[in-house]
Amino acid sequence: MLQMYKSIDTGMITLDQVEDGAWINLVNPNPQEILYVSNNLNIPVDHIKAALDEEERARIEVDEGCTLILIDIPIPNTNLQDGGTYYTMPLGIIISENHVVTVSLIENYVINDFIERKNKTFYTYKKTRFLLQILYKTSNLYLQYLRHIDKTSDKIECKLHRSLKNQELIQLLELEKSLVYFSTSLKSNEIVLEKIQRFNPVKLYPEDAELLEDVIIENKQAIEMANIYSNILTGTMDAYASVISNNLNIVMKFLTSVTIIMALPTMVASFFGMNVDNPLENVPHAFTIIFLMTIFFSVILALTMLKKQMF
Repeated sequence: MLQMYKSIDTGMITLDQVEDGAWINLVNPNPQEILYVSNNLNIPVDHIKAALDEEERARIEVDEGCTLILIDIPIPNTNLQDGGTYYTMPLGIIISENHVVTVSLIENYVINDFIERKNKTFYTYKKTRFLLQILYKTSNLYLQYLRHIDKTSDKIECKLHRSLKNQELIQLLELEKSLVYFSTSLKSNEIVLEKIQRFNPVKLYPEDAELLEDVIIENKQAIEMANIYSNILTGTMDAYASVISNNLNIVMKFLTSVTIIMALPTMVASFFGMNVDNPLENVPHAFTIIFLMTIFFSVILALTMLKKQMF
């Protein structure tokens, strides 16, 4: 999908052809769209295709008069029924002499915020400011999803107190995988931000310096949160794995005790049901006597086991 936008005095308009100061957004583009952008904006095809590789690492490249900034952005996992799991995906931002090009595999909240004009200070022709605003939105989105992961893990922990199943632990494992993705991607993004600050691959204006500092601070905060939540989640999973095992042992202990108590009436009934002479055969109310004796000894056994906390 190829979309072209340009900021004007009254807002932002959609373009049918490339103009100076325009923003070109590519979402899982086909070969024809890639060639169209490459030829009209004089951008290397490899720069565009870089963001279409899910395994591509975050980096900065300067080549042929344009700069490629590749970062990792968080994506909610919509394929799972349970919310709270995420993965990361590359987002390419290409700064040419007169244009900004964004490239991604799927539609995402980072880019959609700018398309929907949620950022009132966004202008397509302010290329450096646009880049920093994308980076700032990405860091904020990481923080938002990290808080959601924390809340989701708290809900799962409440279910784990009396759980005998592995479902909750599997959900915690999925959250831990999300945190690993986040931590790795945030550290890669940190390297990119440091390079932007140190080497100025794009022209930084004085008013952009403060925004870049804010982006770096937000990214560092997200890294710390991801590490803290990951450590807490790892400890929680270990603890509740023991809790589930202990809950299962308690149930098995109870069932074993019940089996022992029920074995006594079965043994008495089997003894008096044998095909041999019965000493109580001619005694009146023999069945009632045997039944009451069985109940008596079963109750005594149950009380003894209860006293010794065998239930």
